[in-house]
Amino acid sequence: MASQDWVDKDFYKILGVAKDASDADIKKAYRKLARQHHPDTNAGNAASEKKFKDISEAYSVLSDADERQQYDAIRAMGGGARFAPGGGGGAAGGAGFEDLFGGLFTGGGGRHSGGYSTAGGIPPEFADLFGGGGGFGGGGQSFQRAPQKGADRTASTSISFAGSIRGTTIGLREPDGEVIDVRIPAGIKDGQKVRVRGKGQYGPAGNGDLMVTVTVKPHDFYVRDGDNLRIHVPVSFPEAALGADIEVPTIDGDKVKVRVPAGTPSGRTLRVKGRGVKHAKATGDLLVTIDVAVPRRLNKEAEAAVKAFAAATADEDVRTGLATKARL
Repeated sequence: MASQDWVDKDFYKILGVAKDASDADIKKAYRKLARQHHPDTNAGNAASEKKFKDISEAYSVLSDADERQQYDAIRAMGGGARFAPGGGGGAAGGAGFEDLFGGLFTGGGGRHSGGYSTAGGIPPEFADLFGGGGGFGGGGQSFQRAPQKGADRTASTSISFAGSIRGTTIGLREPDGEVIDVRIPAGIKDGQKVRVRGKGQYGPAGNGDLMVTVTVKPHDFYVRDGDNLRIHVPVSFPEAALGADIEVPTIDGDKVKVRVPAGTPSGRTLRVKGRGVKHAKATGDLLVTIDVAVPRRLNKEAEAAVKAFAAATADEDVRTGLATKARL
């Protein structure tokens, strides 16, 4: 910027702020005007391009404490007088403007002390306004910025519990009839997302992605708990009291033997290692909760046997200490 501009141009007026405006007010005004007159939104508009350069020049000076102080001093001394750029006579006894005030400038006054050009570039702290860095190339004639990737799209789908365990492929139909195949990996959880690369919105730097949210339908027998699977298995009273080896089904379609220890109460959970959900990162367990089944009807022999058992264990009180536990 030529030093003469510091007398000719009212940077406060260009930004629409008062001379005693705070740094925050100056920054806010610049941000607003830069959005309004940025070349991206005013392609081919010469007036907006010039305005954008002017507000960038104004901000480059007023945002720097030292340069703002020098600018205010020069404006106060210059009083709006016109100075010849050389030494060809005129105001101040023929001395040029640069001769009078050249010592006040750092770096010749042509660049902001922060290092960015005041010829229309974007201050680094405002790069986020326009999607990244950039500036005017070719002497300030055209604005360039990095190509942007297209935006992501979203979709949702519902799959069976078996599909979530084993993995599956579903098809999503576009409005134009195109079907996008979505590969659902084995072990996916309810609510997780699957990314289909390149199926989002178009962009100069490549298409965005399609993000598919997966809902898993519940199962009547298996309940997922992280990578573990929980099931409830009934056992008879003799099995629970005396202990037994029982068979329980698994998600692989086979059965696995589980040892029920003697004296197992209803509600105890037994763990079968490695028979839960399997995926690339981990393998869960099968958690078997024992439910002791009580028969609804007894034949005469069974009833007699139960009465005999009751008589044999009459001295045992299964509710010992219950009143103490219930005390408030």
